[in-house]
Amino acid sequence: MHFDPEAGAMRSEAVLSPSFYRSPDVVKIARLLIGSVLHTRIDGVHTAGVIVETEAYRAPEDKACHAYGNKRTPRTETMFEAGGISYVYLCYGIHHLFNVVTGPAGSAHAVLIRAIQPLIGLERMLTRRGHEQLQKNLTTGPGSLTRALGITKELNAVSLQGSDSPIWITQGSAVASERIVASPRVGVDYAAECAQWPWRFRLKDSPWVSPAK
Repeated sequence: MHFDPEAGAMRSEAVLSPSFYRSPDVVKIARLLIGSVLHTRIDGVHTAGVIVETEAYRAPEDKACHAYGNKRTPRTETMFEAGGISYVYLCYGIHHLFNVVTGPAGSAHAVLIRAIQPLIGLERMLTRRGHEQLQKNLTTGPGSLTRALGITKELNAVSLQGSDSPIWITQGSAVASERIVASPRVGVDYAAECAQWPWRFRLKDSPWVSPAK
């Protein structure tokens, strides 16, 4: 699959389908997203990167999930929609974090995208991050990647399927299962026993993933 930055990304069969997102198994989806390509087109500029780190969150039993116990608030309502839309929220009043809503309507499942490997639009990513040259922390960490890709809360609840959507995900190269590492999620110590669930997935030996826990 080839992309022309001037003409825009091709969005045909390479775009992940609604059926992919609407599987009830959010943990499986989080693993399968490794190697896929996350795209944005903001202010006419196309940027993209290969997803190398994800985390799964699943209501109602997951104490680390915003919708734990199927809690419905103005913020979590997006999570209860059918899979295939974005869930973007502000963390600590500073960082916008991008999640993919998954599962059937009413399930409140989501996958946090934690890191990407830059692929398209590097110059604009550097400008958005205030960097003069490429460095590892450009898109490592969920707050860094959203800034590099231009993702903010204004893009919450946006479809990942539409031909005119500012965010979409395409299939990438297949990743062998032995190249994907599973481990506990980051920063969820408050979630008691759920903090130990191995629902964080990362591409083995990738320099773009967060430091190992």
